[in-house]
Amino acid sequence: MGKMGKRLTAARAAFEGKDNVTVEEAVALVKSNAKAKFDESIEIAMTLGVDPRHADQMVRGTVDLPNGTGKSVRVAVFARGPKAEEATAAGADIVGAEDLMETVQGGTIEFDRCIATPDMMPIVGRLGKVLGPRNLMPNPKIGTVTMDVKEAVEAAKGGQVQYKAEKAGVVHAGIGKASFDEAKLVENVRAFVESVNKAKPSGAKGTYMKKIAISSTMGPGVTINVENATGN
Repeated sequence: MGKMGKRLTAARAAFEGKDNVTVEEAVALVKSNAKAKFDESIEIAMTLGVDPRHADQMVRGTVDLPNGTGKSVRVAVFARGPKAEEATAAGADIVGAEDLMETVQGGTIEFDRCIATPDMMPIVGRLGKVLGPRNLMPNPKIGTVTMDVKEAVEAAKGGQVQYKAEKAGVVHAGIGKASFDEAKLVENVRAFVESVNKAKPSGAKGTYMKKIAISSTMGPGVTINVENATGN
């Protein structure tokens, strides 16, 4: 058994019998057991009572985490002229139009967030097959198709997290790093849960929030009491 295995076994032992705990306890457990040589990400997974295949049960949105994610986000912007200049000035990593479309079509995707001005959608639309599955498609509902390029770029760089329910109704997101203070991680967890709670779709039936768990990149997960996380 290598170091990795030993660490995971030790973490599992520390988590033994700790289920359905408060946000504070979960954060303390996960943070204290994140002992990899790199600064592990802290991730949240929420199982929701929805079937995202139905349009009225889709859960998606964005949340500005009060303490950011600790990750640097690479932002691409589809824009021309003054809007392209605005994007560059706001700190976008890649800015382009047809040239950027060709780069992406060629399989080079060197960005984590994609923003477009509305007039660029005919170009961006051709990239649906490439950007869609990677959850990178610009969308007016979440503020990534907009004329306010500056605000969108700054939000992406400043710790805004996008989320979207996957097939089984699970929402995943990174909500910080193991090096963050516990209090900051707790704030981020609560902000994320609150946002997903508010995004409850009209077609959701029965229990909406079924399970909430957090984990570090290399560690096991610990489940959080839903009432505690939602503040109810």
